[in-house]
Amino acid sequence: MQEIHQTQPVRTAGVALDDARAAMILVHGRGATADSILTLTQELDRPHFAYLAPQAAYNTWYPQSFLAPLEQNEPYLSSALATLDNLVQRVADEGIPHNHLILLGFSQGACLASEYVARNARRYGGLAALSGGLIGAPGASRDYDGSLQGTPVFLGCSDVDPHIPRERVDETEQVLSELQAEVTKRIYRGMGHTVNQDEIEFVRSMMDELLNQAANQA
Repeated sequence: MQEIHQTQPVRTAGVALDDARAAMILVHGRGATADSILTLTQELDRPHFAYLAPQAAYNTWYPQSFLAPLEQNEPYLSSALATLDNLVQRVADEGIPHNHLILLGFSQGACLASEYVARNARRYGGLAALSGGLIGAPGASRDYDGSLQGTPVFLGCSDVDPHIPRERVDETEQVLSELQAEVTKRIYRGMGHTVNQDEIEFVRSMMDELLNQAANQA
């Protein structure tokens, strides 16, 4: 596999991993940066979280639409998924279990985070896919293995998003539910390709739940 994205930096915010009670990996969209997605942490504003944001090479995780056949986005897609896997392992190596880790992505980043979680099913602290969905051409096979074991998943998107068809959000809900995730889907009427306050509030509630769990286990 070509290491396209693995040589790029990982930006951080919040507390250090070895001092954190929980962690979040934030995945930026096409044309954006790790630094730009990290500005969301100012809105999320929760203590005891370590935030990690990988940077995509050329600011793009894969070149074609997420609705293109998978092979058209290779080798970039495999490199992008490996980048997330490396970060998930890094968090675990610092003593934060997978069930205290949230993956959050926006747009192309939401698609990548969703695909990673589906391909690497286990109990995570959560997945927040903001304006995104699973990757692949319409009608593609969804032969994912394993179980998400009740992982909380939030899918938020506009009903008229110019990049993300409503049908793909619905399919993502169905597939992740079949993998035993606890999925909450919210479709916002007339919203642009953006993140709204209701989505921020929901992600905050996911973070609060993890912090409560960590406190009870301390």
